[in-house]
Amino acid sequence: MSQPTTKKYLPEFKERAVKLAVESDQSIAQTARDLGVNDNTLHTWIGKYHRVERQEPQVNDAHLDEELKRLRKENARLKEERDILKNLLKRATTLLVSRETLVRGVSSLWGRSGRLLIGGRVPPR
Repeated sequence: MSQPTTKKYLPEFKERAVKLAVESDQSIAQTARDLGVNDNTLHTWIGKYHRVERQEPQVNDAHLDEELKRLRKENARLKEERDILKNLLKRATTLLVSRETLVRGVSSLWGRSGRLLIGGRVPPR
């Protein structure tokens, strides 16, 4: 048995087939059948040739580079401010917890009446 030969298509034919498939109202599979091409082959061509047409030209503006630098600088400043605030919050929390513990300890010494308890008894007035 002989192996099937692969068809070679000219680049112009491929480009026209892609243009027809993209601009046509019929499905890509139907367009491929009309042209006598395998529909997977036509999909491959569309991916190759149509992608090139859709690419936007590269924009190389100096003001975009300056804006990027400014935004990066601002981002670094904001991160630094966030870290400072985190540290302040951590210190304040630690201070409050230690102060609350101190207040609880002192209030247990003074008792409910507000008088200093000595040996578990209320001292005379």
